[in-house]
Amino acid sequence: MNPGAFPLAARQAGTSVVEIGGVPIGGPELVLIAGPCSVESEEQLRAAALAARAAGATVLRGGAFKPRTSPYAFQGLGEEGLALLRQVADETGLPVVTEALEPAQVPLVAAYADAIQIGSRNMHVTPLLRAAATSGLPVLLKRGMSATLEEFLLAAETVLLAGNESVVLCERGIRTFDSYTRNCLDVGGMAALKHLTRLPVVADPSHATGRRELVTDAALAAIAAGADGLIVEAHPDPDSARSDADQQLCSSELADLAERASRVGRAIGRTLPSPSVRLAREARADPPDQNDSHRAKPDAMDPFIRRLREQIVDNDRKILEGINTRLDLVRRMRTYKNSRGIAFRDPDREESLLRHLEDANPGPLSREGLEDVLLALLDLTKREVAWKEGEP
Repeated sequence: MNPGAFPLAARQAGTSVVEIGGVPIGGPELVLIAGPCSVESEEQLRAAALAARAAGATVLRGGAFKPRTSPYAFQGLGEEGLALLRQVADETGLPVVTEALEPAQVPLVAAYADAIQIGSRNMHVTPLLRAAATSGLPVLLKRGMSATLEEFLLAAETVLLAGNESVVLCERGIRTFDSYTRNCLDVGGMAALKHLTRLPVVADPSHATGRRELVTDAALAAIAAGADGLIVEAHPDPDSARSDADQQLCSSELADLAERASRVGRAIGRTLPSPSVRLAREARADPPDQNDSHRAKPDAMDPFIRRLREQIVDNDRKILEGINTRLDLVRRMRTYKNSRGIAFRDPDREESLLRHLEDANPGPLSREGLEDVLLALLDLTKREVAWKEGEP
């Protein structure tokens, strides 16, 4: 493949971070985009959006116009669906991405959405690509079900050539001869895209598999292959969904996917912010509510709460002291081993350390919680001590 065929999208042009409603895609943090396949009602969409946000999603997806194989299948609510997406997105603080099917729909979709999706069926429709490019919104471009990587990148080049730099590529599976899964997630293709293009790449494990029980495993493979995020279909009651019921996750399944994706991300140096971290950031970013100024501060008036907070702060100081002590010890060990030509990394060390801590853990910290803490501590140590893989 000749990168000169797509000079604007090529890796030689640097790397890009695209923002959808203020959410960066392509940076160090992984992004979870989640929501129902189709907008069916206000209640359904609100429940799906709240579940998505609780799981850690930072962008809401949902279809108002649906390109269905059968003309008798549910085609979406149209502008009513767009209005519901905007309403619920504003309520939950999640920007929204939704699909436009034809050039004439682009201005309407752009009036409600934060990003325009170009679906697999329309990746080759040049007038639609150009219309989406001139909307002024980011474009989430899905790979055609039979498209080569070069064709995929040339479609992105069409959007870039029209002056829109905010393009996110989406690998959603390609059609093969097998019929067990809906499509075949091209993991190797995603890895190749990270070498070929500067554009961020997300994966759609829902359409790639078409089977609910396979979505999470495919999502983990995508993260390991270098995907910058995931776009996942989730529904409050998947079995009753009016479209793609077999591939939509329920709320608990989405939360499990996010948790497992976060672990895989940490293993390769990426992070998927937990809901608590994201909500804390939002709280710091939001100005104080003037209507709350009359409310008494419970920690300023309740002695019990005040004492507990003091104990928590004292405990956090001890944790900080322990972390700094650990970093100092690891630095000393690294210096000693390097001076004697001893390999610094011990592949079995992390597992033995986890087993030791499990034996020493009195609770209430769960095994999963302990593993999360240990992985985060090891990742912090690697970054602070700044050792390199393969060094003696």
